[in-house]
Amino acid sequence: MNNYKETVVSYLETLADDARGLLAATSDVAEEKVKLARRRLADALDSGREVYDRVRAQAARGARVADESVRENPYAPIIAALLLGGLLAFLFTRRK
Repeated sequence: MNNYKETVVSYLETLADDARGLLAATSDVAEEKVKLARRRLADALDSGREVYDRVRAQAARGARVADESVRENPYAPIIAALLLGGLLAFLFTRRK
């Protein structure tokens, strides 16, 4: 899952870099349609950065909550893992 996240982040960073490059390449064009497109692209980049920051903060909060929960009651995840392992062992080893 971490590899998938890194790939998505890499693609998004590449897209943002390409968009910034497009903005820089068209900075000397004075046509109204290009100005409007540049403004919309800049707004989209800003909005994307805000969404990324919110999602990242929310993921960090979720990780902190999970960490605190495990620290408060360390036996619950261990018991859940044992029960799940036992259930899977039972299902895979029973004969038909």
